[in-house]
Amino acid sequence: MDSSLLSEASQLWGLQPGYWDIWGVWHETTPEVERAVLRSIGVPADDAGRLREEIERRRVEQCCELAPPVLVISAAVQPAAIPLRIPASHSDSSVTVEWRGEDGHFGQQHHCVGDLEGDGFLDAGGMRYLAKLLPLGRALPLGYYDLDVRVAPDLAALTRLIVCPDRAWLPPALKRGERRAGLAISLYGVRSAATWGCGDFTALEGVIDWVADQIGGSFVALNPLNAIHNRQPFNTSPYLPNSTYYRNFIYLDIERIEEFRESEKALELCNSPAVRVEVRSLNASDQLEYERVAVLKLCFLKLLFGHFESRVLPGESPRALAFRRYVAAEGELLDRFAVYSALDSWIHERCPDLWIWPEWPEEYRNPSSDAVQRFAAEHSSAVLFHKYVQWLIEEQLEAAQRHARARGLEIGLFHDLPLATDRCGAELWGNRSFHVSGCRVGAPPDGFSPKGQDWSFPPPNRERHRADGYRLFAESIRKAARHGGALRIDHVMRFFRLYWIPDGMSATDGVYVKDYSEDLLRIVALESTRQQVLVVGEDLGTVEPSIRHALERFGILSYRLFYFEKDEGGAFRPPEQYPAHALVSSTTHDLPTLAGFWSGRDIETRREAGLLSGDAAYDRLKRERAAEKQKMLDALFQAKLLPDWFPHSAAETPELTGELHHAITGFLVSTPCLLMTLNQEDLTKETEQQNLPGSIDQYPNWRRKMRFTLEELHASRAARDFAVMFRNWLEKAGRR
Repeated sequence: MDSSLLSEASQLWGLQPGYWDIWGVWHETTPEVERAVLRSIGVPADDAGRLREEIERRRVEQCCELAPPVLVISAAVQPAAIPLRIPASHSDSSVTVEWRGEDGHFGQQHHCVGDLEGDGFLDAGGMRYLAKLLPLGRALPLGYYDLDVRVAPDLAALTRLIVCPDRAWLPPALKRGERRAGLAISLYGVRSAATWGCGDFTALEGVIDWVADQIGGSFVALNPLNAIHNRQPFNTSPYLPNSTYYRNFIYLDIERIEEFRESEKALELCNSPAVRVEVRSLNASDQLEYERVAVLKLCFLKLLFGHFESRVLPGESPRALAFRRYVAAEGELLDRFAVYSALDSWIHERCPDLWIWPEWPEEYRNPSSDAVQRFAAEHSSAVLFHKYVQWLIEEQLEAAQRHARARGLEIGLFHDLPLATDRCGAELWGNRSFHVSGCRVGAPPDGFSPKGQDWSFPPPNRERHRADGYRLFAESIRKAARHGGALRIDHVMRFFRLYWIPDGMSATDGVYVKDYSEDLLRIVALESTRQQVLVVGEDLGTVEPSIRHALERFGILSYRLFYFEKDEGGAFRPPEQYPAHALVSSTTHDLPTLAGFWSGRDIETRREAGLLSGDAAYDRLKRERAAEKQKMLDALFQAKLLPDWFPHSAAETPELTGELHHAITGFLVSTPCLLMTLNQEDLTKETEQQNLPGSIDQYPNWRRKMRFTLEELHASRAARDFAVMFRNWLEKAGRR
């Protein structure tokens, strides 16, 4: 096959010819990888003749569609004009456009083709097309509009017009350059005598109170709260959710639910010796027991739903009406999630060895099949139960955000949108066409992962999302930002390009595939503005400078980690060299804590888990860590954050002393970054990180609980000292 033909196809479908790695080495995409990726998206890349035909079909499709399926525009460029491609044979025809807004407002216009602006033409597929612009004649408010364009009975197109701001929302204080700070926690790890073995939304309010009373920050940052299967050890990562759109019921405070107070059966069961013993056992555990917590809470949720379904829902009380409004507003997206959840439980109860939907009986693998429709009708109560659970989550999470604002946290809750989705979860089952089979997403080799990373989930189908008017993408942003004041977008580079690894190949044999970044960023700006939620993009890894420029242009804050901010010579950057339009953080869930970094605990953990290839790798990491610690110490002295009497040699300070802890916190607080986050583990000097990349059951990933209980946070002298240290730095730097 002619290499130029393969390159032409790759360019048309968004494959990049290669990439620069973090060491400045260019990696060219091989023909084998190009063909494999093209095949995965339905392009016949192994036959030159068929490939030429597909390229021609693609070019005709791009050039000659009457109107684009979606048009994402700036609100500053108004009134909007829709680009049309009209067959020259219809030059004397009339054009009708009908548009409808989200509020149901309707409009209609009529034009003659000859009166429309534009006198260009193009030839494609043996036909001549006129290039015209269809004006809407009025400026439209921000939002989503459905347009029906008709030139003749047999020539029509549906277009989704999305009118967006040019920048994401920022709080007025941040626009004025005022800096803010907050604490990052893993909600599942919050400990309290009042919880049922897992941090819940009421415990979250307790953390908010502690931050407001003793630290004075502006937000509490959370792990992703998305629904997962809660099965150890494979289905516990909040960054590999069962659903991007719905959340995990284990965060519910069962005793706070209104039906709990009304149900005698629930109260009696809650006070039974067996339940009390189980709750005490779960709370006493140093690690979260996902399955036990899920079983316990589901037992009560089903009991409460029985009360709700029989006594509340049939009536016209405000609570019944609120639930009906929620279900109606969520529509098909919630319906498919609820049907999946009910099916998953029903099938596993009957076939305990069937854990994932690709292994279900064939008739249940398609959400549109007759068998699935019959199941949903025959088990309507079970389906409704899962909708009820999601509604309860909305209630309690909304209350937590209200509480944060009432306690003076200017931003409140800071949510996190994961990149991945479980390939065996509800989202893939319900929306399979929006994902590409035959490839996995990952990352090329870098210093952190010399062999690259394979994240084992399918990439998004960019053409399917565009053809659908980005509806699911908009929902993912909208739902992630709901009931919060800020949103972190994991691996924000996804909006520009993702690293695809063809099935059967290793992570070293991948290719970056581009997405429609301008469209996606404008939609993020729209949802951010509508909900008044600031946005931070996690821009770590092989990020091209143009990506960071685009993020800044759209008002999305960069994400900077203390460990990674170095100059070209490898020295840590001084605080004043950090960018202002960014969030600075101590570390992440995948990296060592500050105390773990300083003691080398993360290296020892990787060795204990069998993740290091022998003593040579271990010795190399120890040498590299010693050098990194010295560079970090040098930076702290250069910033005048350590007293002169403190040892200038890192070898003399094997642990994270109080002075070092104080200095690093001050370093981060003093940067010009608009936002600063300190992880809870780093505030309380814990050595164990939440996740050990590359491990499955060798490490208790996503299960670690906080060092202090909620009660101890308020009563313990050590906890108070940590809080005072942080608060003093915030006051000194003028952050809050």
